[in-house]
Amino acid sequence: MPTAKQLADIGYKTFSTSMILLTVYGGYLCSARVYQFFQRRSSERQASEEQKTSGVL
Repeated sequence: MPTAKQLADIGYKTFSTSMILLTVYGGYLCSARVYQFFQRRSSERQASEEQKTSGVL
């Protein structure tokens, strides 16, 4: 039977691990959104320039 200290250590390690995983996952989601934002911005800029050049010709 585990002692109270051992149970507390297990609980602390479990909680710490879950917080680390949530932080990593949050970072992944944030970086995916930033990447998507810059990709969309780049494609909009490219479409805008194509529209300008086709209007000039």
